[in-house]
Amino acid sequence: MWALLLKEIRSFLSSVIGYVVMAVFLLLTGLFMWAFPGNLQVLDQGYATLDTLFYVAPWVFMFLVPAVTMRSFSEEKRTGTIELLFTRPLTDFQVILAKYFAGVVLVLLALLPTLIYYYSVYNLGNPVGNIDQGGTIGSYIGLLFLAAGFTAIGIFASSISDNQVVAFILALFLCFVCYSGLEQIASFDLLGSLDRFVQELGIAEHYDSMSRGVIDTRDVVYFISLSGIFIVLTKAVLQSRKWS
Repeated sequence: MWALLLKEIRSFLSSVIGYVVMAVFLLLTGLFMWAFPGNLQVLDQGYATLDTLFYVAPWVFMFLVPAVTMRSFSEEKRTGTIELLFTRPLTDFQVILAKYFAGVVLVLLALLPTLIYYYSVYNLGNPVGNIDQGGTIGSYIGLLFLAAGFTAIGIFASSISDNQVVAFILALFLCFVCYSGLEQIASFDLLGSLDRFVQELGIAEHYDSMSRGVIDTRDVVYFISLSGIFIVLTKAVLQSRKWS
């Protein structure tokens, strides 16, 4: 499993798309934080905060993570190497988890350079260091859990189709529904007492909670469960190949 995980990471980093994806993430978040005028720009806000990063990042991740995961299984299917992959002395779960954790590591690599933003804002504070460190740490943890959830969704989408573009679009759609779609449905007040339940099923509810600097076990359990559900669904899809 460890060898497969390293192979996936090396494969992504040896391609141009790997660096393009990470560069696009840093470019977009950087532009919103430092270049584009408006309420989101750090210098216009007048106080030391990374709120812009944690507001913009989930929407960028919505495109970034599907781009990272779209080739996980779809490429194996397209090239016909998926059967060879599953003949290795690994269980289906180990193969899926290797690709899943490789995706999480790659997203984490894209997130690490944003610590430069933290360092910059930290030093821009008056006095230096006048930043909500608890909220910042909580937001980073929330962003990591969110990326892990999106990765599980992307792996699932990649297992469905042998076309990378289809896998990307499906993952993008599912990420949007899980992050914002359920919250939007709940805001219409169509389901009565169930509206609050539907809202709590959405990722945004739990990500926003973590962004306040409070790591609630309910939020942690939610993200772990979200990833677990899509990993199990991925296994079910891949096992179906044996029935056909």
